[in-house]
Amino acid sequence: MKSEAKTVAVVDYGMGNLRSVSQAVQAAAEGTGWTVVVTSQPEEVRAAQRVVLPGQGAMPDCMRELRESGLQASVMEAAAAKPMFGVCVGMQMLLDRSAEGDTPGLSLIHGDVRKFDLGGRLQPDGSRYKVPQMGWNRVAQMRHGAAVHPVWAGVPDQSYFYFVHSFYARPLDAAHCTGEADYGGPFAAAIARDNIFATQFHPEKSAEHGLALYRNFLHWNP
Repeated sequence: MKSEAKTVAVVDYGMGNLRSVSQAVQAAAEGTGWTVVVTSQPEEVRAAQRVVLPGQGAMPDCMRELRESGLQASVMEAAAAKPMFGVCVGMQMLLDRSAEGDTPGLSLIHGDVRKFDLGGRLQPDGSRYKVPQMGWNRVAQMRHGAAVHPVWAGVPDQSYFYFVHSFYARPLDAAHCTGEADYGGPFAAAIARDNIFATQFHPEKSAEHGLALYRNFLHWNP
């Protein structure tokens, strides 16, 4: 008898970079027995064993579309019970509130989202900081106790990842920050709690190290 397929649901609420995210997760899943589905159906999110919550654009639009799509309840259920990976604005949505439109988030990880305030400041090379931050930046893996988060397994510390963002997350509890980058000061590049892991950067645009994170997510058993 054939065993039931293991499914990763990429949540399609109209605001994610779905094509590149789903292709990257599919590449990471090759040969592992996982099936990747891009879905706008709450029942498919509920049926999946793992969930990826992408997001791009403005936070108020993302939260409105998630709510109006009918997918918010199934995403909240997933966050309570199964491994979930938030990407970019999909990470910011996990916190309590964003300064972008003074928008309430999902309050799955306590903290807020703030805008970079870098006007007139110069980078070490003498150029001005630009907002949004757009391009490659190093990420330091944050240790809590002796260990870094298992989703970092095999990824060298201080690896480069690709960012496009004007706002950044500030988790209330430092233990929820699992990766830190610096752009005019340190900020949370990755956050996690229990069965949730999320990145401000785009793993799907971050070459092999980004694929490694998706691969690790498929093997992670929180």
